[in-house]
Amino acid sequence: MSPRRARRVDEYVEWVRLAVFEVDDLRDCLEFELEDLTRFPAFLDPLEEGIKAVHAAMKDGSYVFGREDLPFMDLAGKYAEEIPFHTLLNRINETHRRGLDLGGDDA
Repeated sequence: MSPRRARRVDEYVEWVRLAVFEVDDLRDCLEFELEDLTRFPAFLDPLEEGIKAVHAAMKDGSYVFGREDLPFMDLAGKYAEEIPFHTLLNRINETHRRGLDLGGDDA
């Protein structure tokens, strides 16, 4: 079964905003937990950049839905166990690829 897609534009935008918050929160948590800040997981910077790029495109009006996965999804899949909000990223990606679920059908 594929992940649930957003049903409205405002829901989708809110998911992306939440992902920005979550990636910032993950960085903050890691900074607090790690004494040596050079030991951040390799996925963190590109994941953060990718999520924030989607958010920026939404804000400036250049965002477009696509048929392919968002660029950060390879990282999200590979490091899913280390990303507490990977389900949210899957939902964002599914909505990006397939568009809004206007009929309310998750199938």
